Amino acid sequence: MRKPILAGNGTAPLAAAGARSTLAPDSLAESLLRAAHVIAAVRSGRSLTVALRALDPADPATRAAAQEVAYGSLRRYGCGELILRRLLERTLPHAETEALLLATLYRLHTRPDAAYMVVDQAVSAAGELVGGAFRGLVNAVLRNYLRQREALLTAMADDQEATFQHPAWWLARLRRTYPDCWPELVGVGNSLPPMTLRVNRRRVTLNDYVESLRRSGLPCRELGRSALMLDRPVAVDVLPGFADGLVSIQDAGAQRAAELLQPMAGERVLDACCAPGGKTGHLLELADIELLALDIDGDRTRRVQDNLRRLGLVATVRVADCTASEQWWDGQPFDAILADVPCTASGVVRRHPDIKYLRRESDVRRFARLQSTLLDKLWPLLRPGGRLLYATCSVFPEENGAQIDAFLVRQPGALRLAEERLLPREEHDGFFYALLRKAL
Repeated sequence: MRKPILAGNGTAPLAAAGARSTLAPDSLAESLLRAAHVIAAVRSGRSLTVALRALDPADPATRAAAQEVAYGSLRRYGCGELILRRLLERTLPHAETEALLLATLYRLHTRPDAAYMVVDQAVSAAGELVGGAFRGLVNAVLRNYLRQREALLTAMADDQEATFQHPAWWLARLRRTYPDCWPELVGVGNSLPPMTLRVNRRRVTLNDYVESLRRSGLPCRELGRSALMLDRPVAVDVLPGFADGLVSIQDAGAQRAAELLQPMAGERVLDACCAPGGKTGHLLELADIELLALDIDGDRTRRVQDNLRRLGLVATVRVADCTASEQWWDGQPFDAILADVPCTASGVVRRHPDIKYLRRESDVRRFARLQSTLLDKLWPLLRPGGRLLYATCSVFPEENGAQIDAFLVRQPGALRLAEERLLPREEHDGFFYALLRKAL
């Protein structure tokens, strides 16, 4: 990834994203300021999910506007950076000023008809950072951008990272692996994700829920046995029966995990890396099973428990490292294991645009080593004849088919029952699944 071009050298600590300002809470300036906090946090190494948690929840409208700007700015990887490299004569020791400029360039891209109002609001936001020390610079840079906009857009067309909005190493891997369709994969990664639902068929039929959506003015189309894609995203509290567990938010590709593992009544099942819990809930919706759900992150594990309570489902949820089975396993083998392993998440980048900033090419090999360890540690916990579903949300083969090929060499008693690769498409994100059976 290209490095930030303004400072980010640690001389000016990031302000809290929820810090109070003197700006009107419903102003564009306030939204740009809050988005700048989030963008700066991501570019310093924090995940977008963590950075967004710091946004003040007291003003939902401002939060939503700031979130939209942050997502949009991060999704346009390379575009704002190229423009600022052309416009700035020197670097500055303040990461949030750079982030504010990136946020404003995104807003100027989406609202060119209101350019001077957007610049004015950005200057007001700059007044809230380090005593307004960079207010004049923000004004000068943005007005210079407006004067040179056409030339800068032309320059962007000659820069592959700005054109395709992905890191150069990522693009090179896609070209090698998918020579016939890599531009389509890049385009999907830069697009807005759909809002897809998973209907809890324990509680309501698919047809009945479709009718509930129709009565609520929410048209949709069916994507699978339990999957519905809304024509437009809405807040979850608008969804009929969401609070009562009739439906969950889950990508159609992610729903394939429980469908492939096919849990059966009475089985003892391990969900080895369960957070955020979508697949956990789906497994329990499909069959009456004894489910142990593990995750190493306590905060994420609590979210899994909250989700199960909303769905009215029961599982044993524990904070644990699934590779340290001596700390949590009772010695009874599992009939089925879901190994939804940590990965580069390169197949879900449109939902998590911060991945473009946080991932390095070396992470592909690092995750592959971790995945190999997880497979080797989990396999002994499976009974003879049992099933293990290996799952990633990556499009890189080192984490997918190559990983399974190597595992089958190490474990001659493992049989590959099925393998499914879902490349990112309008209807679903990118996933890889391999269903394995242990010999009797």
